[in-house]
Amino acid sequence: MSDSEQKLRQALMRIADVAQAAADTGRYVDEDDKPHGETARRPHNHAGGKNAHCSIKQLPGRLVEKAAKTATSINPMNRVSFGAIGSVARGLVLSPAAIAVLVGKYWGPQQRRLTVSFLDGGPSDLRRRIIQHMNAWNQTAGISFVETRGVGKVRISRNQAGYWSYLGTDILHIPSNRPTLNLQGFTMNTEDSEFHRVVRHEAGHTLGFPHEHMREELVDLIDPQKAYDFFLRTQGWSREMVDQQVLTPLSQDSIMATPPDQDSIMCYQLPGSITKDGQPIRGGSDINATDYAFAGQIYPKVSSEGASSLQAQMGLADEWSPSEDVEVDEELVP
Repeated sequence: MSDSEQKLRQALMRIADVAQAAADTGRYVDEDDKPHGETARRPHNHAGGKNAHCSIKQLPGRLVEKAAKTATSINPMNRVSFGAIGSVARGLVLSPAAIAVLVGKYWGPQQRRLTVSFLDGGPSDLRRRIIQHMNAWNQTAGISFVETRGVGKVRISRNQAGYWSYLGTDILHIPSNRPTLNLQGFTMNTEDSEFHRVVRHEAGHTLGFPHEHMREELVDLIDPQKAYDFFLRTQGWSREMVDQQVLTPLSQDSIMATPPDQDSIMCYQLPGSITKDGQPIRGGSDINATDYAFAGQIYPKVSSEGASSLQAQMGLADEWSPSEDVEVDEELVP
């Protein structure tokens, strides 16, 4: 094993230890023992409400190292940022959200189709409509979504609370009877603008794209106390949830191809009432030109050795029994 491989393994083991320690303390378990990553109670602005916010789900701490190995096996550019690992070496305690910044979760740059299944069924026209919006990214990206009658790699539910998704290659570690993406309450009567805003946003997470508003330049604009009060009032989020979904910036070592973009589909719409200067963070309501260009760079329609790497950002941990853990055979990963 080379020195760099040894350093990578040691770093991943340290990351897994920190994540498991955080999980063992119960810091991120809410009073109702609901799956992590969901709101502590039903959001006041539930599905269909234009103010509802997305949560990025994180795997149980015990799977952090396995998921990192899977990600780097699928796409070697998903390597750990050793600059970011310096914070671990200095003994700083990292939350599971911060840990997830260290390893990218992008699929490989080769042409790829991700299968999709719907755990709660639903009418065929609704399923087609959802997948059509997920495939909006395919305008520039060499990756697409296709429905399967079997068990999809992407499994969509509409019955759980909130809007959320796991990030990129992490979906391979989710038990096959569990959703990887949730669209609470979506029906054919849901406004088309919400299909653009929410479905395309969550599909972006499945492609490995983090939240744009967690770029450090945008996080610095937010007043933490005002953010705590706002998200508690409107979403029912705890301080820990706000820290992990809004106030934890992506590592400076994260390689981003473009400047921070407030109009990105991956950016929250945040009101001026929680920013330091009173100016809102606009947020994106649809995939914009910068998003399309970025997706095409990460997933070129013609494979290229020059595809850029990024760091991924996730949120609160989810939990299930270790007996449900999915073993990913790296030799069989597409």
